[in-house]
Amino acid sequence: MIIKNEDIREVVLEVPEGHEHIRTTIQLNDGSELVFQEASMANLVRAYITIKTHPTRTGLKLKCVRLTDKKAGYADWQLVEVGE
Repeated sequence: MIIKNEDIREVVLEVPEGHEHIRTTIQLNDGSELVFQEASMANLVRAYITIKTHPTRTGLKLKCVRLTDKKAGYADWQLVEVGE
């Protein structure tokens, strides 16, 4: 699926009541919604900035993995960079 700007009705970023982290909701013109948790968006932004600012890098891949050794407060499942 390719989502173009004209396919998007609106994008809402907010911290829902009773939560601590940002949720991003992309509402499409066909009525469907995509909701991303903060960690997912943060990883997408980090990957985007890495590619846009690196002098030679043209891509990277993130893969969802379950971490067993992680910092306190971090989710078990994380998007981490993997070899291309």
